[in-house]
Amino acid sequence: MSIEQTMLGKLRVIDIGTMVAAPVAGTLMADFGAYVIKVEQPKVGDTLRDLDPKVGNESLWWNVDARNKKSITLNLRTPQGQEVLKRLVQDADVVLENFRPGTLEKWGIDYESLTKINPRLVMLSVSGFGQTGPLSNRAGYDRMGLAFSGIMGITGFPDRPPVRIGISLADYTTAILGAFSVMTALYHRDVNGGKGQHIDLALYESMFRVSEAMTTAYDQLGTIRARTGNVHFGAAPGNNFETQDGGYIVLTCSGDAIFKRLCTAMNRPDLLDDPDLQGHSNRWARIDELNAIVAQWVISTPIDALTDALDDAGVPYSKVMTIEDIVNHPQYQARENIISVEHPTLGPIKMQGVVPRFSNIPTPNVQAAPSIGQHNDVVYLEQMGFSEDEYQHLKDEGII
Repeated sequence: MSIEQTMLGKLRVIDIGTMVAAPVAGTLMADFGAYVIKVEQPKVGDTLRDLDPKVGNESLWWNVDARNKKSITLNLRTPQGQEVLKRLVQDADVVLENFRPGTLEKWGIDYESLTKINPRLVMLSVSGFGQTGPLSNRAGYDRMGLAFSGIMGITGFPDRPPVRIGISLADYTTAILGAFSVMTALYHRDVNGGKGQHIDLALYESMFRVSEAMTTAYDQLGTIRARTGNVHFGAAPGNNFETQDGGYIVLTCSGDAIFKRLCTAMNRPDLLDDPDLQGHSNRWARIDELNAIVAQWVISTPIDALTDALDDAGVPYSKVMTIEDIVNHPQYQARENIISVEHPTLGPIKMQGVVPRFSNIPTPNVQAAPSIGQHNDVVYLEQMGFSEDEYQHLKDEGII
């Protein structure tokens, strides 16, 4: 696919981050054609390369989150490496980083230094607690973001310790918000005639932003939200209900129309006639009773009859899926949510497809994640115009 056929084909991004939050913001842009150069420590590479699960020496996690990028090696901890980066960003649009605040300033490659070289530069700085404030120097990772945002404190059952969400949700939410913020800054720069921007985004902030009305409820009502397991105050009835085949389905009824459909599916018109169950607030007052009724119906109904009844009545529901279920499900197949990417040593490997879809742009091709320094020759010699002698000197000195 040519640059003209991609949505971000003219966008040049330098990713000097590690692991997930900042780098995946670049991966999301690379999925739509941005030219993303991944800068890695010579010989060592990104930390993600060493994390399980692995096939041989290949990290599968790395292969998902570093796809579509170009890899070069560069030791940013040396003055020579810092000078090379300054040359690299001269014609870049974006720099992505997630070093601890103050690190890039110490190395002389912070936003203020780089913007003197390239005033149009947009830099995304991701950190655990942000670039300012009393905790700015504290190291922070995904789990800290979940805890400090309050999200972990409301996840789990009330009689058990807080529970970590099953994926690195703070990292990935920050990556999505980071990519959005970069595109917003670029729009302001290129359409509104604005300048470059330094974007300061903390892991905890991205999670705090999606914490529903937790803050407002505390402000207006004094409510301190607590762990409620799989029961949510916005869904009565609502729970993860065990099915006859040993699995679970999720049902949530927030409005009167959905509750009516569920009663129809269960053949329980008596519940609709109960004046104490009119309106969601009244149903929430009897949440345990309603969930028990639904649970009994679900577990006593054969799975095919159960799903047919829910489908016929138009009730939203989903089976709680395993990855085995997902890979074999016709919905995932129909929407090409799982793609096969050709890896140079592993052969074809399956991973998540590119989302979202756009009506007038073909679905982008996905290239395998690069090996360490795979694109050194292309970037340093062809694109940056290093002489052979200069290039060899940097290699001999361990700079690249």
